[in-house]
Amino acid sequence: MKIKSQKDFWSGLMFVVVGAGFAWGAQEYSFGSAARPGPAYFPFGLGVLLALLGAMVLFKALTIGTEDGDPVGPWAFKPLLIIVGSVAVFGWALPHLGMFIALPLLVLSSATAGDEFHWKGALINAVVLTIGCWAVFIKGLSLTIPLLPSFIG
Repeated sequence: MKIKSQKDFWSGLMFVVVGAGFAWGAQEYSFGSAARPGPAYFPFGLGVLLALLGAMVLFKALTIGTEDGDPVGPWAFKPLLIIVGSVAVFGWALPHLGMFIALPLLVLSSATAGDEFHWKGALINAVVLTIGCWAVFIKGLSLTIPLLPSFIG
């Protein structure tokens, strides 16, 4: 069988592998029931859905042809490293600097990975996402996430 779209083939394969991995990893936790789902319920369902989506993309890559075979281009290492680094810094910064500093730091630093970076749009995005996360996680779900740096109190 011939691959008719390389991009769709590799992305579909990645979705299948990641989805199957999450579904398999969720087997270690308790499922619970539909009325009272356990910790495995959501990751298992999401993993299965992701694997099914990947299977559909794989099917499309093997059946529907494109003009040039839709080749995979070179890896964009700079944006990849910026995004991974931003998430790693956020993971460290959240307990130490609090959400009001760590989240805008994450948004602004990861926005620099794009080709169309503009400070105004990134700042607006950071403010909106920070307010939204505060509303959902602190007010809505009552989670105990530090808001300010630990040295302030």
